[in-house]
Amino acid sequence: METPVPADVIPRRLVPPALTEADLPAAVAELGRRDPALASIAARFGTPPLWARDPGFPTLVHLILEQQVSLASAKAAFDRLKAATGTLTPDTFLALDDAALLAVGFSRQKARYGRALATAVGSGDLDLDALPMTDDEDVDRRLTALPGIGPWTATIYRLMVLCRPDAWPAHDIALAQALAEVRGLERRPSPAELDAAADAWRPLRAVAARLLWHHYLSVRAERRAERAPAAGA
Repeated sequence: METPVPADVIPRRLVPPALTEADLPAAVAELGRRDPALASIAARFGTPPLWARDPGFPTLVHLILEQQVSLASAKAAFDRLKAATGTLTPDTFLALDDAALLAVGFSRQKARYGRALATAVGSGDLDLDALPMTDDEDVDRRLTALPGIGPWTATIYRLMVLCRPDAWPAHDIALAQALAEVRGLERRPSPAELDAAADAWRPLRAVAARLLWHHYLSVRAERRAERAPAAGA
């Protein structure tokens, strides 16, 4: 697989403060011009979704649930949590005891993380409404000050909620696996290697992340579709 061409300055018009669906085609085309691996993803699967999420407390709780489990498992637990609370707010979350949270699907550790988050948001110590006006470093600093919110969770919040164009979750396993597949690597790159590989995609690394996730999910959907007839035969 060819490697990226040396990066020159990406035109400012292609780097908005916050990405929208309308921004993605031009940004994908620019990255494809620079990197054949990313171009191959777009040629095969098209422009990736924005995968935007709503800002606020519920999304951060959902991200905590997604840590180290499948997306499907986290969504099932999150749906049960919403059913248990009616409207998910810091107050309704804190009203659930350990047994209720365990029944929903929280581990004891994640229950502790959720309570710390709910307490910080409810008290105003963490002002989520202020994050869109805050630079990337300060967003990370404010979020990772809480237990259970590490670099991955903070970066995903910047990428999917604030839609920052250069957010790059270097610890994301799916990104590492996708890069290994499109580059023909023998193993998944480490977070440091993934960071180094992404340097050529600045300041649109969040678009590159979406392309790699698009590859990861689309390839696995194709494999499931191929297995389905045999399973039903």
